[in-house]
Amino acid sequence: MAQLDDLKNELFKSIYYNLGGDMVDVELDPNHYEYALKQSIEIFRQRSSNSVEESYLFLDLVKDQQEYILPSEVQTVQQVFRRSIGSASTDNATQFEPFEAGFLNMYMLSNGRVGGLANYEFFAQFQEQSSKMFGGYINYTFNSVSKKLTLVRRPRSDEEQVLLWAHNHKPQVTLLQDVQAYPWIKGYTQALLKKSLGEAREKFATIAGPAGGTVLNGAALKAEADIEIDKLINDLSNYVDGGSPMWFVIG
Repeated sequence: MAQLDDLKNELFKSIYYNLGGDMVDVELDPNHYEYALKQSIEIFRQRSSNSVEESYLFLDLVKDQQEYILPSEVQTVQQVFRRSIGSASTDNATQFEPFEAGFLNMYMLSNGRVGGLANYEFFAQFQEQSSKMFGGYINYTFNSVSKKLTLVRRPRSDEEQVLLWAHNHKPQVTLLQDVQAYPWIKGYTQALLKKSLGEAREKFATIAGPAGGTVLNGAALKAEADIEIDKLINDLSNYVDGGSPMWFVIG
């Protein structure tokens, strides 16, 4: 996989030439490029569903500890799954379920025998109902700013591990290799840099010279940048960036 610095350098080089680099003086410092890219990714992550990815994380519970700090890239936690049902701890509770043992014997261990779909449906209902009655599901709250996950249950053992179904921000190195996200990020970064360049050139509208001076194009650059930014924001609404449309919208 390409390194992040190489991808960023290629992006900045492309923008530099698009702004007329090597033909005219592009009065931008490396910090301008970095900050414009940072702003572009922030806007993309705020507005595009293509900026996140589904993931699963394992969390080791600590006895009597209900609050846990998750990695900074985690944005939402959809569900907390336990490995077993019907037990508050793993050190003194049995994991044997008679119905599950019967299902295993019917479908897995008995060669040549096939059970009916009704048995499978009953087993699935049994697992779901048992989880509801005996603590198979863990209620929780998640703060997307502080990344604090609070379990509405006090773990009674250090030996239990739960599975978190979450959505994470895609890292920059992934976004800069995404064939749909990359053009948007590049275009927005270029528009921001063009606007910064326009601000600088507009400060000195003309440069004195022997033939009456030179008129700089600061105002024109700012106007072009504003038009490009509006178009790019509208592109997010049309899911040009690869985002997923809202499922409840028809037509």
